[in-house]
Amino acid sequence: MSKKPKAAAAAGGEKPRGFRQSMAWLHTWAGLLVGWILFTVFALGTASYYRTTITNWMQPERLLPATTPVHGDPVTSTADSHVTRPMNQQAQLQVTTQATRWLTRHAAAATRWTIALPGSGVTNATVSWEGPDGYHSRILPGVKGLTPRQTEGGDFFYDFHFQLHYLPIGVARWIIGICAMFMLVAIISGIVTHRRIFVDFFTFRPRKGQRSWLDAHNVTGVLALPYHLMITYTGLATLMTMLMPWGLQERYAAQDGMLPFYSEAYDFRLAGMASGQAAPLPPIAPLLEHAMTRFGEHEAATIVIDNPGDAAAQIKVSRGSDARLSAAPQSITFDVHGKTVTTYDADNAVADTVGVMYGLHEARFASPGLRAVFFLSGLAGTLMVASGLIIWTNKQRQKRLSHGNRFHLGLWFVERLNLATIGGLPLAMAGFFYANRLIPALQAHRAALEIQAFFAVWAVAAMHAFLCRGRAGWIMQSVAGAMAFTLLPVIDRLTVGAWVMPGFDIALLAAAAVLGAMAWFLVKKSSGPDLDRMARANQTDRHEALSGPNATEGRRPASSALPHLPARSASESR
Repeated sequence: MSKKPKAAAAAGGEKPRGFRQSMAWLHTWAGLLVGWILFTVFALGTASYYRTTITNWMQPERLLPATTPVHGDPVTSTADSHVTRPMNQQAQLQVTTQATRWLTRHAAAATRWTIALPGSGVTNATVSWEGPDGYHSRILPGVKGLTPRQTEGGDFFYDFHFQLHYLPIGVARWIIGICAMFMLVAIISGIVTHRRIFVDFFTFRPRKGQRSWLDAHNVTGVLALPYHLMITYTGLATLMTMLMPWGLQERYAAQDGMLPFYSEAYDFRLAGMASGQAAPLPPIAPLLEHAMTRFGEHEAATIVIDNPGDAAAQIKVSRGSDARLSAAPQSITFDVHGKTVTTYDADNAVADTVGVMYGLHEARFASPGLRAVFFLSGLAGTLMVASGLIIWTNKQRQKRLSHGNRFHLGLWFVERLNLATIGGLPLAMAGFFYANRLIPALQAHRAALEIQAFFAVWAVAAMHAFLCRGRAGWIMQSVAGAMAFTLLPVIDRLTVGAWVMPGFDIALLAAAAVLGAMAWFLVKKSSGPDLDRMARANQTDRHEALSGPNATEGRRPASSALPHLPARSASESR
């Protein structure tokens, strides 16, 4: 009697999927289709938590001993000059005068000057200017008199993680936005799929093949689940005006397009037209000092001067966001006579909402301990995506092997993409660091050459992934990565002549240790059973079992165990 329902179900066709099964299917494909981009975004975004540290390491001149000190013009005192200011604010006042003098000499015809002030670990000012001949930027010598080498530094990783490279910015951000949507769907469907989500938090079974990969995927997903939800949602929120503009368009339709929104949320204003009447700029340092008084103990971040040298010039000083959760701007704008024109304090719900979304995503407010937590959570997300990609290929490969080891183009392509991305990206990052140390410091366009080196190494790793077969490719790229990161501190010492950042060198050695451990594990694993050989043996046994003298007895072949599970030894059985 109990067999009749099963027979009826078989006769009636395949049983429809339940809700959890449907969510499992959605979880798999939402993660797989964009998994390689998500891995890159997670890896480079996680590295961006220390982008200032990376930039400082890539500009060792910032940290070398002083040579010829740089003296700016004396800072004109104001009513606030009696205030004793921290050393970082004093440095900002000094480099402001230096930067203004440099721009006056070299960019007098520009329509806009921007001075990115030193602070939060950055010891040099960066000046940029816009004019008829385009956009230009330059890093100025610091108080030590050394001009840092031109490099994108950690900003390259940060920019790449949300707008890629070599693509139009709008297209690239759409790609990243769509991938982030897939990521959010994968996270939510994964939560629904896992009935034992709290048990998975504490469960990891090593040396169990596919089961170990699944445990690693679950642990890294559940351990930092609040972070994964937060970082994905806030990442989408930073692109909201592009991905979902309709609400904003409806809200501000009766006004001057989207400009009022950008003004409320980002303190964005169109620059006024030049009057055509020449007028000298007021001393900038006293204006910065006045703004510092308004900002309190917080640092200023940028000074933007529109129409320099014109009677319609305006000087806007903006506060940094490193010391607070919200990244909403705060600024004060002066006219050519040094009088206050406008102030912006982000005292509206729009600015608060946007500022908190940005602040949570970038974590500029984080203390060293909290930043480390963000970094480790980002690493967990990176491992979660990588393990998910590997789980899919292992499962599909086992399925194919159990049915005769038939070649499947899609599986072959995914396996190669996995190696090209998971194995190739660390090599590309190492290549980026090597280029920074090996390209001459005064080489023209060296920042672009460093980026080209990054993609060249990644392209070579990708070609190797498509030409090399199976586990050997993983071993070779892991060994290459371990060697590359191990030698980087040596190259650093030989090319710079000093250990400028020993902590960063230790981090490079830690990355080398991880890649070396991966290579050791793969080499050890390669001495075990070969999946291809086991699959062929299984096929032979099945054929003999079906066609031999024992076929009518229905005896199971001795080697019909799953091909991905090696036979237990006698000691394991006991």
